[in-house]
Amino acid sequence: MRRVIERLTKVAKRAGTGTAARRPETQVAAELRGLRARVPQLTGSLVASADGLLIAQDLPESVEPSGMAAVTATGLSLAHRIAQTAHGGAFHEVVIRGVDGYVVIYAAGPTASLTVLAGPSVNVGRLHLESRPAARAIAAHLTGARRT
Repeated sequence: MRRVIERLTKVAKRAGTGTAARRPETQVAAELRGLRARVPQLTGSLVASADGLLIAQDLPESVEPSGMAAVTATGLSLAHRIAQTAHGGAFHEVVIRGVDGYVVIYAAGPTASLTVLAGPSVNVGRLHLESRPAARAIAAHLTGARRT
């Protein structure tokens, strides 16, 4: 994933659009901040590659970003395997509800995931309503595709 991001950055620089505001990591971080602003009970979020590398994060200090990215990749891999075995289809999201809140992992394209942490009083419908488009936007930023 890092190689893809590095190549995208090099291509953008050659095209004259290599400013920091256009870098995929910067755009992804902006998506995470926007998501937190739209969902008040959101306590943190991160984007990780499928192999567990941290791409961007907006997490509380109590959560170690690289460790969470690695755990997320493991959960993503397991969710993919379960979806494939049960239905033969692709994975979209997994919701984990714990005593102290929710952890939701969304597919962000074929090679990344968006993980959001939310408090126990979050409106899960609102969380999905805001997070699903954010995951699609993040996938577009990482692949260089245009959003419609």
